Amino acid sequence: MNPKYPKRLQMAHLPTPVEKMARLSQHLGGPEIYIKRDDLTGLATGGNKTRKLEFLVAEAMAHQCDYLVTVGGPQSNHCRQTAAAAARYGLGCALVLSGDPPPAKYGNLLLDELLGAELHWAGQLTRPERMVEVVSQLQTRGHKPYPIPLGGSNVIGATGYVLAMQELAGQLSQLELQPDFIIFASSSGGTQAGIVLGAQLFGCEGQILGISIDHPADELQIQVAALATATATHLDVASVLVADRVKVNDDYLGEGYAIVSDLERDAIRLTARLEGILLDPVYTGRAMGGLIDLIQWGALTKNQKVLFWHTGGTAALSAFSEELT
Repeated sequence: MNPKYPKRLQMAHLPTPVEKMARLSQHLGGPEIYIKRDDLTGLATGGNKTRKLEFLVAEAMAHQCDYLVTVGGPQSNHCRQTAAAAARYGLGCALVLSGDPPPAKYGNLLLDELLGAELHWAGQLTRPERMVEVVSQLQTRGHKPYPIPLGGSNVIGATGYVLAMQELAGQLSQLELQPDFIIFASSSGGTQAGIVLGAQLFGCEGQILGISIDHPADELQIQVAALATATATHLDVASVLVADRVKVNDDYLGEGYAIVSDLERDAIRLTARLEGILLDPVYTGRAMGGLIDLIQWGALTKNQKVLFWHTGGTAALSAFSEELT
């Protein structure tokens, strides 16, 4: 069953490679670990949100919108990639960020400014409340804004990862590789929803496991299942059932979102020093830390094959220099 993809702007460097992490696998004593390099999508240092933005920005331009507006934390990878996409297509960009401005700009926040985005701080308001204000202000100024939800995680954004699974299925066939697990960081749910739906559509039989970054497992599972089901309807494949394939592990939430612990520090250092691959402190560092822990206590065994999906985020590393050193 072939999904009916909507219009898309091809801004990502695709296909992103699948590489074997031979030294990390050997160090951990198996299983064989492979990595899907969506940190190399190419939009202002890359990341998973670029795939979503290919569809989101296409819709914005189809509706003749001239501003992209979205929300995130101060080190949001999604906001940075949205700002880059806006710059590439000559659109304005307004970012609604949590809290108050920090004393200095590092990491993604520096890149947001270099890319020309307007920064709006939520202060004591919630981000959605502040976003409503910003959209209204832009309309008053004569603009036509296009609001994008947190992480680009709606049916349009999730479509990017249905297409990504079609890409991966072709690569796995060429490599004669069938992973037992596909593991990645999961937060706003759009990436996982697309991967789960795509796995069903394109015959990937391995288990799909999201390592939760900031939500309890039951809450995130419901969110992802609902979005995956809605995306199936959006792509005219509503008969595909996906809810049973939504698996979330929330054992690695630690002290909370963006709070770096030994789990992230050790995973980032180990991956860098054995593979020359950089992870980020919030998402991929936590997800890789979870994968390593699952191997160490025997949940993933020596004879299995695991694909780790690198969703990007390394631009934020410098903003966490004190926590990482």
